[in-house]
Amino acid sequence: MSRPFRFGASMIVPAPAEEWRAKCRRAEELGYDVILVPDHLGMVAPFPALVAAAEATERPRLGTFVLNARFWNPALLAREVATTDALTGGRLELGLGTGYVQAEHDTAGLPYGSPGERVDHLRRTIEELGRLLGSPEHQPQPVRKVPLMVGGNGDRMLRLTAEHADIAAFTGARPVPGDTAGRLLPITPEELDERVARYQDLAKGRAEPAELNLLIQLVAITDDPEATVRPLVERVPDLTVQQALELPLVLAGTLEQITAKVLAQRERYGFSYLTVLEPYMEAFAPVVAELRGR
Repeated sequence: MSRPFRFGASMIVPAPAEEWRAKCRRAEELGYDVILVPDHLGMVAPFPALVAAAEATERPRLGTFVLNARFWNPALLAREVATTDALTGGRLELGLGTGYVQAEHDTAGLPYGSPGERVDHLRRTIEELGRLLGSPEHQPQPVRKVPLMVGGNGDRMLRLTAEHADIAAFTGARPVPGDTAGRLLPITPEELDERVARYQDLAKGRAEPAELNLLIQLVAITDDPEATVRPLVERVPDLTVQQALELPLVLAGTLEQITAKVLAQRERYGFSYLTVLEPYMEAFAPVVAELRGR
């Protein structure tokens, strides 16, 4: 039995107070279930931005998508999480990842480390957060147990996600080898099949199945989807227009075609929670309306 859909908008563009609140209200009006913020230098600071979003809205959950664990000390992060959950009335969802942009770590004067070191650090962060926030002696206290999202596609990340996460966030892309600026290349539907199957195998022993999330990185309701994806094809070596249209992170076509693809991807992969980037929030809204409650 498929989970009903949830839809998130990742707010990536900084804005003054009133404009920020207006954007968050608009996300609520469009039917989004979650207002999300990333954790990158040059973008908004996650926790104050979410508190402001809570003040402007009533219904949506509020989430980090996702925090860069290397930026955070676990004890200080526990304070931020508990305070933000309390100030938002228990609406917080905590997303955590290893971080993938080396240049941001260099700018901040923080160690980047190897992939294994970053996963180890994330594991320690998750375990320490669980210990601190699970203690009745910790102050401040969150309103309730804050749902945990973990994002990543690698084997060790999938194992960590299977062990700890309420929400398993997949990316339809991988970092460019050797790149320090965080450039990503899309993965094929078949590669994503394998990653989701690997996660499901690791998650067999869970008491409750996790919600599966996918970040959509391009949305266009159009009668000419080929024109929409040509800039992507020009940037990605050996990618054809047809292959671009089939990528899980691309939704381009008529409303009926996009809706059908979203339903098919839920059936194929299990993705019931979809996140779109802020520039596509309006474009994706008709799909949100079409699939509400399904």
